Amino acid sequence: MLLSLDLRQRILYLFFPLSIITSFGIKSVSADPIQPDENWGSVSLLIEPVPVVDNLPDSRQNNEDITETDSSLFFPLDENSNSFPELTAQITNFGILENLNIVFDSSFPPQNLQSIPVLIAAPENFNPQLRLTSQRVSPPQAQPNSTVQPTSQPTSTAQPTSQPNSTVQPTSQPTSTTPVRPAFILESIQTGFRRDMNSSQQESQTIEPVFQFRLFNGEKIKLKTAFNKLSQPKFASLTNIPLQLGWEGKTGKYAIKLGAGIDLFNRLPMALNFNAQIDRPIAVKLNPDYSIKSGLFLSAVVEQGLYKTSVKTLENQITATRSGFNTFWQIDPNTSFFGSYRVGLYNDGNFEQQIFNRLEHKWGEFWFAGNVFAWKYASDNQESSGYFSPVSSLVYNGEIGWGKNIFPFLNCRLNTTLGRQRVNGDKSGGTGYQTRCTVKISPNIGLDLGYSLGKSHNLMTGESLYNNQILTGQLQIKF
Repeated sequence: MLLSLDLRQRILYLFFPLSIITSFGIKSVSADPIQPDENWGSVSLLIEPVPVVDNLPDSRQNNEDITETDSSLFFPLDENSNSFPELTAQITNFGILENLNIVFDSSFPPQNLQSIPVLIAAPENFNPQLRLTSQRVSPPQAQPNSTVQPTSQPTSTAQPTSQPNSTVQPTSQPTSTTPVRPAFILESIQTGFRRDMNSSQQESQTIEPVFQFRLFNGEKIKLKTAFNKLSQPKFASLTNIPLQLGWEGKTGKYAIKLGAGIDLFNRLPMALNFNAQIDRPIAVKLNPDYSIKSGLFLSAVVEQGLYKTSVKTLENQITATRSGFNTFWQIDPNTSFFGSYRVGLYNDGNFEQQIFNRLEHKWGEFWFAGNVFAWKYASDNQESSGYFSPVSSLVYNGEIGWGKNIFPFLNCRLNTTLGRQRVNGDKSGGTGYQTRCTVKISPNIGLDLGYSLGKSHNLMTGESLYNNQILTGQLQIKF
C-alpha cells in the first residue's frame, strides 16, 4: 500500500512515528538524569543488536523515571543479555542480508530501570540549618578609659588604669566544605572493534571510541568517532571517519535522544547525518522485590545519513531517511516480545519497508526464540545504486542458546539458529552459530569478545550459497 504513495505522502509518513509519540504531550526537558549509556545510528556500517530488559533494582527512588542503556554500534557489556546481542548476527547469516543494515536500536528496550538521585539535591538545599554560612563577628564596643576618683587624702590621686580600647578583630571567613560540582564529568569510555567478512569478498573494519559525559543536571553528552575501512572487489578501498555529538535528556516519562554529525572520507565529499529518538514506558508491573514482572515500552525514531553498506553505495552517495517504531513487551519475567517497523526513503527514489518480530522464552541457563523478518523495496536498485533491495523477501528461523557465569568474572554465551528464506520467489536454507564472552577485569573495566558464522545453502543440493563471518571486541572503562 505504501509503495503506491507519492513522494510528498511518503515524506509525511516518515515523520508519523514521532508525531504519534509526541502527541502524548511533551512539556519541557527536565534535569532528571537517565541511566547509561547512546545515541544510535542505524544508517551505519554495522548492525546494532538490542539488549533485553534487565530488572528494576529500586524503583522507590522515583516511580516516574524509566531509564535505558545505549551502546552505539556495539552491544553493552551486559552478561544478562543473552539473546538480542546475538539476534542480528544470526539473521545476517542468510544470503538475503548480505548488505542488510537493520535499524535496530541498541538502546531500546531499557537496560536498567533504576533511577539515580539528582546531583544538585544536596541536603543543604532543602534544610537551611545545614548550610555553612560565613558570618562576620561584630567587634564589641571599646571600653572607655577608667579614672579613679580621689580619696580622702587630698594629694592622692590614682592614675587612671591604662586600658586601651579593646577591639576584637573579625574572624576569618570560614570556608565551605561543600565540593564544587564541575559542569560535566567524564563517565565512561567505550571502544569497540568489529570486522565483517563474507563470501562476496567484501570486508569492513571498524574501530569506534565513544566518550560519555554527564552534565551537572543529569543530562548526557556523547562524543562518538570511528575509523571505518571498507573494501569491495573492482573498487578502491574507502576510509570513513564519522564525528557525531549526541545529547540525552528526560521530560516526565519521555526519554529523548538527539544526535548530529558529519562523515569524512579519504576520497569522497563530506556528508551530514542526524537522528532523533523518543522512548516511553506504556505500562510496568513490579514484583514485591521491585524486579520487573511485566512491561510494555514504545520507541519512535527518525534518522538520516549515508547508507554505508558497500563502497559502491558510498561512491554513489546514497542516503536514506528512515523512521518507525520499536515495541518491547515483557510478558513475564522469562518471556518477551520485540517488534520493529521501519519505512525508508532513499535519495535515488527508492522506498522500503521493514518488519521484524521476535518471541523469546528463557528456561534456566537456556533460551529459545523465533525470529521473523520481512523486507521489501519499491524497486531493485542493486545494479545501479549498489545496495541490496529485494522487491519481496522473508526470513524466519528458530534459535536456541545457552549462557551462564562460568566464573565470577567470566560470562559466556553460545547459540545457533536454523531457518529458511525466500527472496523474490527463490527459497534457500540457513544456519548460524555464535559465541560471546564477557570478562570483568575490574569493577570498572570490562572486555567483550565475540565471533559469529552464518551460512545459506541450496535446499535441494545443500550447496553453500553465501557465508558471513563477524569478529567483535569491546573495551569499556567507567569512571
